[in-house]
Amino acid sequence: MKNTSIKIAALSKADYEFWLPLWQNYLKFYETSLPSSTNQNTWHSLLDSNVPIYGFGAWQDDKLVGITHVVLHPTTWSSMACCYLQDLYVDESVRGQSIGRILIEGVYNFADEKCCNHVYWKTQESNTDARRLYDNVASLTDMVQYRKNL
Repeated sequence: MKNTSIKIAALSKADYEFWLPLWQNYLKFYETSLPSSTNQNTWHSLLDSNVPIYGFGAWQDDKLVGITHVVLHPTTWSSMACCYLQDLYVDESVRGQSIGRILIEGVYNFADEKCCNHVYWKTQESNTDARRLYDNVASLTDMVQYRKNL
């Protein structure tokens, strides 16, 4: 069921006080926290036209109820850029209203406008609620992520 009362828009400087609680709840969901300097850097990067990081919000009745952050980057496998959907969060009070799907579709539209060849993201294997949605809007790959923190 598509929720037509949701409006997707790029985040703007005036949205900070609405964005920050959602961002903090997203971090809490992943059982992490970041220094305030990192949160500030993230916010400024979302607004900086010289940084290929973009933020979008889902608005319902003038209330920010969901956010997504994406990173555009080149790839060695194509002459076109690709879009990494790095963060996606919908407020718990409005889950089940297709807002996550609408945000993802908004990212698809943005990536298409930017001539990207694909959108990709990752999530925790145990994030079953989100994965039910993701299974309906994208294809699960067989890639395994390795990581070394520096």
